[in-house]
Amino acid sequence: MPVTREKTQLMTASEIDRTLVRLAHEILEKTEDLDKLAFIGIRRRGVPLAQRLQAKIETLENRKVPVGILDINLYRDDLSTVANQPVVNATEISFPVTGKDVILMDDVLYTGRTIRAALDALFDHGRPGRVQLLVLIDRGWRELPIEARYVGRTVQTTANEIIEVKFREIDGMERVLLVEKEPD
Repeated sequence: MPVTREKTQLMTASEIDRTLVRLAHEILEKTEDLDKLAFIGIRRRGVPLAQRLQAKIETLENRKVPVGILDINLYRDDLSTVANQPVVNATEISFPVTGKDVILMDDVLYTGRTIRAALDALFDHGRPGRVQLLVLIDRGWRELPIEARYVGRTVQTTANEIIEVKFREIDGMERVLLVEKEPD
């Protein structure tokens, strides 16, 4: 893991929450049939996004959108560089995805490789009617033709910068940071 230094805070806890409220409204506006809607969070930080958006839509529409958790570790194309023994967590999808309008969720969209792996993993569970992507941060630098339909914020970064999303459920704090890799 490279040594980094914090450059700036991009979002506070309240800014994250306001962004999720906006995204929940966008989802409701763009979804034709809420009965077919399902959220799947990519493990790790896509999961709190999916759970929080489920709660916001339940508050707005008084209906519970099913939420699944997708582990993509064995589907990654960089598996050998991630770890000698990848840590495999359970995928938890307790509903049939076939025919569903699935919104796949992750914290940061970068090269697109995580999303490619997630699509491979998702289709092992059935054939959704439609798959859309929601990300909190789109930082550019795509290597694959993948684009999010729902974006919390677009942040232009350099190759030396990293976006760090911190959620209280995982990290014990709530914020989005722009950090820079320190030279070796």
